[in-house]
Amino acid sequence: MLHTKLALGLLTLALSAPFAHAQTAAPEPAKSVVRAVDPASIQALRDMGLHLQTLKRFQVSTELTGERVLADGQKLQHSATAKIEAVRPNMLRARMFSARAEREIFYDGKLATISIPAQKAYSTVEFTGNLGELVSKLEERYGVEIPMSDMFLWGTPAAPLDKIDSAMNAGQDFIDNDLCDHYAFRQGNTDWQIWITTGAKPLPRKLVITDRSDEARPQSVQYFDWNLKPTFKDSIFKFTPPKGATAVELRSLEKK
Repeated sequence: MLHTKLALGLLTLALSAPFAHAQTAAPEPAKSVVRAVDPASIQALRDMGLHLQTLKRFQVSTELTGERVLADGQKLQHSATAKIEAVRPNMLRARMFSARAEREIFYDGKLATISIPAQKAYSTVEFTGNLGELVSKLEERYGVEIPMSDMFLWGTPAAPLDKIDSAMNAGQDFIDNDLCDHYAFRQGNTDWQIWITTGAKPLPRKLVITDRSDEARPQSVQYFDWNLKPTFKDSIFKFTPPKGATAVELRSLEKK
């Protein structure tokens, strides 16, 4: 996939437990069926990515439903939500929420803060890069994933399109009142579908991921709602510790 994990990793910061598999299934046997890579479908991803990179100030929220597979093959469904406010090149606020966990991320161009309200704890690190660089640093150095992080990577070299095994146009559907082009892709043991608004300003509106490495074929389904004319103030990107909160060290994965 573009950022490989895409929706499977979009909310893992808040929801890694509910979406983890309780069993490890053997990969399915290789099949001889050869699927084509439709150039127009790849171009649609490229156009969407380029458009996302032009968004200077926006708000996007998501609702995610995922499946956990028990050892006997029974599926359990879980849900979560996330919301992002962003101003390019270097301001972001993200909130991830489920019945199991809640976290917030603040970035004002100088400091990145991860807050866990339920534990009254937060960690802050200095950083001055853009949002794409922030996504990469937090994940690679600290194992922290920003929800919907692909929104900042699509349309950049960090989201290559040359690893897709098959690509097809699956027609059109309405997502709410938006007419969308529906595309389906396969990469390794992952199938994924994306619905992109038609017209000159393509935005992702729905994403479905199917894990083919598990015989139960668990899926995650994600919807995106966009606000391209948000009214928030830049002050929301600066973290102010609530009363009684404790600062803790954000440990680097590079430390031994």
